[in-house]
Amino acid sequence: MTTKRSFTPIFWFLALLLVIFVSYPIVLTLTGSPLRVLGDTLLDSEVLGSILFTFSSSLIATVIGLATGIPLAYILARHDFPGKSLIEGLIDLPIVIPHSAAGIALLLALGRNSILGRGFGLLGIRFVSSAPGVVAAMLFVSVPFLVDTAREGFEAVDSHLENVARTLGSSQWRVFWKVSFPLARRSILSGLILMWSRGISEFGAVVILTYHPMIAPVLLYERFQSYGLDYALPVAGIVILISMLIFLVLRALNSVREGS
Repeated sequence: MTTKRSFTPIFWFLALLLVIFVSYPIVLTLTGSPLRVLGDTLLDSEVLGSILFTFSSSLIATVIGLATGIPLAYILARHDFPGKSLIEGLIDLPIVIPHSAAGIALLLALGRNSILGRGFGLLGIRFVSSAPGVVAAMLFVSVPFLVDTAREGFEAVDSHLENVARTLGSSQWRVFWKVSFPLARRSILSGLILMWSRGISEFGAVVILTYHPMIAPVLLYERFQSYGLDYALPVAGIVILISMLIFLVLRALNSVREGS
């Protein structure tokens, strides 16, 4: 007679190991500095300015990704054409290549002596050691998350709904905004959050293309290299804490939206 054993306890144990592995370093970082030190660090103009610059730069990159990535995601979801697989591979490539290599590639493409660099220079825009360079680096490494997620959302929308709307006299533009986009909005929102969060965590591409002005990861690295762990720890704690608070708010808003 055989006995049936549930594998659920094993899954719970393995899942718990992963949760501990992820949460334990975060807890140590958040509790590694006294509250007074965290407060003083947050009031440090260099730290606060770096954090605000990081979050705003990633937001700008996300807005650019929204304007350009959503059309691409819709095209990839709805159309088959020669070279489609190549484009999909190219868009996903920034996810897998080392981000220091991405920084080198961006430096070659957007540097002062490059074609694009000289062209944008005529407009008064430069990317090396400047805020536009930070945005460009964040956009490059994070936009695949938005395009892939949004494409999956559009693919999940029944194309027959779009066809029915077209037969009723709606323009293709109106069908997109009234049918396709609303039905895929959850995937698009998830993609936007993923893209923004990936942008604020970028280091390798940014530090090569534009070391200054410093984003939070670069400032954290510099303080660790110059002064050691004790000086860098409160900065890391502040960055993690603010990121956690923002994600909690976003998840709460998303839960309210899904429940309504």
